[in-house]
Amino acid sequence: MTRQTFVRITWRLLPTLMVSYSSALAQTVEERLASAEAAVANAQTAGDNAWMLGCSALVLMMTGPGLALFYGGLVRRKNVLATMMQSFILMAVMSVLWVLIGYSLAFAKGNALVGGLDYIFLRGVGAEPSGYAATIPHQTFMIFQLMFAIITPALITGAFAERMKFSAMLRFCTLWALIVYFPLAHMVWGDGGLLNAFLGGVIPALDFAGGTVVHISSGFSALVCALYLGKRLGYPKTQMMPHNLVISVIGACLLWVGWFGFNAGSALAAGGLASNAFVTTHLGAAAATIGWLLIEWIRLGKPTVLGGISGAVAGLVGITPAAGFVTPMAALAIGFLAGVICFLGVTELKKRLGYDDTLDAFG
Repeated sequence: MTRQTFVRITWRLLPTLMVSYSSALAQTVEERLASAEAAVANAQTAGDNAWMLGCSALVLMMTGPGLALFYGGLVRRKNVLATMMQSFILMAVMSVLWVLIGYSLAFAKGNALVGGLDYIFLRGVGAEPSGYAATIPHQTFMIFQLMFAIITPALITGAFAERMKFSAMLRFCTLWALIVYFPLAHMVWGDGGLLNAFLGGVIPALDFAGGTVVHISSGFSALVCALYLGKRLGYPKTQMMPHNLVISVIGACLLWVGWFGFNAGSALAAGGLASNAFVTTHLGAAAATIGWLLIEWIRLGKPTVLGGISGAVAGLVGITPAAGFVTPMAALAIGFLAGVICFLGVTELKKRLGYDDTLDAFG
């Protein structure tokens, strides 16, 4: 073949070769882009899942050892083990109840008041994401929500500490979860729930991390328990001082740390929303501690350790429903007001109404 012939054939084939090369190059770029997008999605899923599993452990820590130590130190010495056991056993009882039927009643599709039975015995709750969180396994979302179901009835036990039998406490908490907590969780967070602002609720209510589902429900239930059971023998004439504030301080600190999982974890992803909830949670607790101690100093002449840890818990409760919706500066205001108002609830309101809320769960 002569040189001229080779050049002529090559020139004729050049457009075809260019098209083939361009097509192959485009295919390679598309494959690489798709591969990169898949890698990013997998990394996001893995990161969010790791964050949510960590938050689930933090929320469990709030009940045991956090709440167990906090409540255990506030009761009289003879009742410390019984009080701590109430928090401990609820970690077991509520877990079993939740996976058998509770999760389904709270988060399966049902009516406006309660979920159906689609997820009974965790049927269909596996590694695939759910409609509630797109980047984590359904099972991870389920276990995170379980930790809320554990601590809520445990909070109520502070109202009837030192005066309810263990067997009666178990019956009450089981029935309370079935009748109150599971339906309320569905109404506020569940698909089609009456109060779910994000999923077409009839009465839209914003509750970022459990102000209604956990704290209002447990607080008012605690008041009902205190009123129904009546006062402890000797109350209020006999002084019933905390037996060990040291362990209560440790418990309060564990609650403060665990609350980051409670609130920041409610973002259901490791993103900017979680960061905001983390920051507002911390500032709410800090401001409430200062607010409680300040009014205590003014009213009683000195600040106390019990007042400081009570203020911190009040601030954590106060910021919970708003943690993902407000700015850090607003969190300071919410926390400070929570500290002042809860101090008045524990001192003035309790005194005037005369009920015996043992560990001030309602106040």
